[in-house]
Amino acid sequence: MIRRRVVPFVLLLLWLAPSAPFAPATPFTRGVAAAPARSGFSGAPAAPAGLAGTPAAATSLPSRLSNQEFWRLSTALSEPDGFFRSENLVSNEHTYEYVIPALQQAARQGQVYLGVAPDQNFTYMIATQPAMAFIVDIRRGNLLQHLMYKAIFELSTDRADFVARLFSKTRPEGLRPDATVAEIFTAFDRIRLSDEEYQKRYQDNLSAIKAHLVKTRGFPLTPSDLQHLEEIYYAFFWDGPGIRYSSSNQRGFGGRGFSNFPTYEEMMMQTDWEGEARSYLASEANFKYVKGLEERNLIVPVVGNFAGPKALRAVGQYIREHDAVVSAFYVSNVEQYLFQDNLWDAFAANVATLPVDEKSVFIRSVSSRYGYRGPYQWSDGRASALDPIAALVADYKAGRIRSYFDVNARSK
Repeated sequence: MIRRRVVPFVLLLLWLAPSAPFAPATPFTRGVAAAPARSGFSGAPAAPAGLAGTPAAATSLPSRLSNQEFWRLSTALSEPDGFFRSENLVSNEHTYEYVIPALQQAARQGQVYLGVAPDQNFTYMIATQPAMAFIVDIRRGNLLQHLMYKAIFELSTDRADFVARLFSKTRPEGLRPDATVAEIFTAFDRIRLSDEEYQKRYQDNLSAIKAHLVKTRGFPLTPSDLQHLEEIYYAFFWDGPGIRYSSSNQRGFGGRGFSNFPTYEEMMMQTDWEGEARSYLASEANFKYVKGLEERNLIVPVVGNFAGPKALRAVGQYIREHDAVVSAFYVSNVEQYLFQDNLWDAFAANVATLPVDEKSVFIRSVSSRYGYRGPYQWSDGRASALDPIAALVADYKAGRIRSYFDVNARSK
């Protein structure tokens, strides 16, 4: 455990204060209309208590998407499947919750959240309270993993049910609704099943996930999609709550074998800088907020390269047509690879087309090795930080960003 330093929070908020008025984007023709309520799914998700973000401005974003609209939108916005050196089933960012208090103050609620990679996005959605979210990742496997999560959220009644389904375990008896996430995982750690029982639960859960996506939701997943989804789900079954970024199987899940990468269980038990638990499994209210977004088809996974010709620009066009802006864009450390491949300028040009305002922010995974000098660092020098999107676009256009070091150094 590292020692946390008390940092004057007001300094970060002053840095994120608006510097220029925002000119609203001109609305375009509406794309997808709101669909009628669907029986069996809840209405708008209630916001977890205690959130103090900037109030939402009026938008024409849908209150829900039909199954057909969801699939059509995801498909229309996507690019062909791309390549990355690993399938990152679990985040390796210990510090992802450190920025949440500042993120809540910075981001405008009721707008659109953009992200990349797997489930850490759910925690940032709770913090930013979007009306809609798009997860853009170069790997189709990430889209399939989000569909897996979608099915598990929708099939689960609460956090304990979710964990039981995700890892094919038996739900422990006696878990209270107000149990801490540590208490939940401690209870699951005590569960012992025979190999035959584990296999049966895995097969039953896998069948339920596939049936929910293909039959209940009606998504036209291909045999290849279903096989890939099964491989992803098997990794969670095989490794259990100890699955981490460096876990691997024949498809190359995970990354290089650094032993300090957190497990899924550890990621769920991380806290912000002051010690408050904020993950999507930290409370029933957090869980139900994400579940509500999933049930209304408002978390849309998209296949796309950040530097590609279509996905980010098409997502931005959809957001603009619905009188909304990007409130937060979680980019992890994707920019590191874009600079390595000489593609960062193409990414920045794509970002310049997104509808943003003076409060829109990037959420980055940064490192002191590459110029980050902020306070919220893990013991290895890695950190999570914010950067106003409009300011980055202005500096990009002025030629002031030339390296990944520049991106890290500007993040706060």
